[in-house]
Amino acid sequence: MKRKASAKNMAAAVRDEARYLMNTYRRPPVVFVHGKGCHLYDERGREYLDFLGGIAVNALGYSHPRIVKTIRREAGRAIHLSNLFHNPYQGPLARKLAEWSGLDRVFFTNSGTEAIEGALKIARAYAKARAKNGRASPTRVLALTNSFHGRTFGSLAITYPAKYREPFAPLMPGADFVNFNDVADLEAKFDPGVCAIVLETIQGEGGIYPVSEAFWNRARELASANHAALIADEIQCGLGRTGRAFAYQKFAKLPDIVTVAKPLAAGLPLGAVIANEEFAGALSPGLHGTTFGGGPLVCATALEALRIIEEEKLMKNARERGAEIRAGLEKMAADFDFIREVRGEGLIIGLDLIVEGGPFVDAALKHGLVINCTHEHILRFLPPFTVRSAHVKKFLATLNTVFAKTPRPKSIEAADSLKTHSSAAKAATASAAAATPLQTELSLEPA
Repeated sequence: MKRKASAKNMAAAVRDEARYLMNTYRRPPVVFVHGKGCHLYDERGREYLDFLGGIAVNALGYSHPRIVKTIRREAGRAIHLSNLFHNPYQGPLARKLAEWSGLDRVFFTNSGTEAIEGALKIARAYAKARAKNGRASPTRVLALTNSFHGRTFGSLAITYPAKYREPFAPLMPGADFVNFNDVADLEAKFDPGVCAIVLETIQGEGGIYPVSEAFWNRARELASANHAALIADEIQCGLGRTGRAFAYQKFAKLPDIVTVAKPLAAGLPLGAVIANEEFAGALSPGLHGTTFGGGPLVCATALEALRIIEEEKLMKNARERGAEIRAGLEKMAADFDFIREVRGEGLIIGLDLIVEGGPFVDAALKHGLVINCTHEHILRFLPPFTVRSAHVKKFLATLNTVFAKTPRPKSIEAADSLKTHSSAAKAATASAAAATPLQTELSLEPA
């Protein structure tokens, strides 16, 4: 009786959504009501294996006991304190992020898109501070084709797909796009008028495409030569998902600024801009701020989340379980001719198809597996860092069943830009496993 009543209440909630929410999401007819570990449960009590993780947010899964304990403790103390005053957790969390990143200073935000906005403001402020004798300061910002950096006006201006930008034009002026991993195009477009280049170390929404070492190194050289900021967007791929604290740590050179958000506070809304001393120095009191960013509850939770990642050796687990997932998908590719390519590292993995991916996502949900599809034909897998071998085996078995039983979807021709991405990404993926001195130096998990 209670279950029926609950289902009735959930149906009413869905009707209210249809009537009162703005029409911004396409949702399947499932209402998730709670989670535990790597599983979600709907209003009828059915269990689902979650290999999407709230789109890379729930890195510690659901209801981690230490996270629950921290939230309960801090909710009883102070949920919010104004940034006009100190709180007990901003400083320790900033120190932890500086140690993980190899950079120096932190500004807390509420979200990833706000972190990008803050990074752009720092780059512009730094360029303006360097301009002398009344000369105009550099203002141009470079981003990469296929990028996704957020939905506010600055971040949207450097997000590549036209479907996101064009309905809101005109956006922030001065944005331009460099062909992904195309060093020659980067050199052609990087002139003294550029104040920043922003790139996702591994493009997430774009389809799990890693930046190549050659491109990263040249971007670093050009940014330094032009006193511009190299900004690494690690909102989706950072904070342990690749098996390193940050995806850029496979390269020898650091960025000037890095943005993080999604998994930072284990599901609570928190982002951050992390910068080296030189660029962080462009800000002074009054130039930037936030009402909610960095409150005591979210910062305490984030600090506990990072400690859990370290103490439970979850970066090591990400590497090992990621290798199992990739090996299973590569084996599956021999059985299903619609699989084009497997990409990614750690627990950020894409399966590129030559057919539409949507029907497989829908079928997977019916089989109790949560995944998603980007660019119409790239299945994206972002499981919690706490995933175990048993979960990986269940995931692979379920996906294999979905592929075998789902009628073959409509074939799809990848856009030319994605074909170029795929070719450029293969070399980057092949070299991702090789450790560099920076990676070794910044290994943060206890032995």
